[in-house]
Order: sequence, then structure tokens, then C-alpha cells
Amino acid sequence: MTTELKAPMGFGAVFASIDPDNPDYALLQRIVSRLIPFGTHAGVVVAELGPNRAVVEIPAEPHLGNHLGTVHAGAQFLAADVAGACAFVGAMATRLSAIGSFVLRDSRVAFRKPAVGRLRAIGTIDRDDVATVLSSVGEQRLDVDGRALLFDEAGVLVGKVQLDYVVTLVQEA
Repeated sequence: MTTELKAPMGFGAVFASIDPDNPDYALLQRIVSRLIPFGTHAGVVVAELGPNRAVVEIPAEPHLGNHLGTVHAGAQFLAADVAGACAFVGAMATRLSAIGSFVLRDSRVAFRKPAVGRLRAIGTIDRDDVATVLSSVGEQRLDVDGRALLFDEAGVLVGKVQLDYVVTLVQEA
């Protein structure tokens, strides 16, 4: 499977159509919805994207399950990963042109209960880290912490995911 969007000039290049002075979060949501081929393949839907959080959903489909009839751990992690990345995009909407790369370096997953049915992941980015990236200038590498909470179809908290990102900034034109 291929994707229409590629970022040969860096992470922020994909978002060149976004006005940093007046970010269109609905347009950002449409862009990120098509950006990750594996997420599209698995049926991930970006349900909400804003400056403070992102919400993604994965459907209740047999191919996303495990042998116990619950949502597979890999599918849960995919939802958390996409939610965290989308939360970063929303938080950086006014500064996306400065982002050279955004990479997940490490994560920690705590599965609390078996997930059943449609899964919803709510991603957020540490507000202090957001402030640091937004105020930084010039080429540099920064650490950014994210978090995703996973809820099953009944609204039960089934997992917590800590996300450790590395962000590189590029010189802005």
C-alpha cells in the first residue's frame, strides 16, 4: 500500500498548506488521516484533532483481534501511536514548518483490562514540552513526552501508553 503524502523535505513539509497564524484543524485532521499507510490499512480514523489533544478510533473488526476475542495489543498500540502523533501535530500547528523530523524513540504500555469492540485512544503532549518546542529557534534536537489513554467500546480505560519522542527543528525560512 502506498500513500499520497510523502515528506521528502522533512516532517513539516507535508503541512505546507496550513496557515501558522490561523491553523485549520479540520484540514490538519484530513491530512494526518491519510499520512500513515499502516493506520489507513488497519482502519484507524482520526476522530478529533485540536491544539490540546487528538482522538483516534479503530473499528471492532475480527482482523484486529486476538485468539481471545479481544482487541490485539498491536492494534491498541497502533491507536495510541497515531493518537500521540496527531496530538503533536495539533499542538505544533502554529510551528509545523520548523519540524524537520518527529520520531517515536521509546514507549511504555500498561494494559489494564482486555479491550472489547471499537477502541478509542486519546493522545496528549506534555504542555511544558510543547512550550519548549514552540519557543525554540534554530536547528536542534528536543525530547517530547506524550501520552495516550485507551478506552474500549464501553468507555472502560483499558490501557495507558507513555510515548517518548525525538523532535528535530530546522532553520525556518
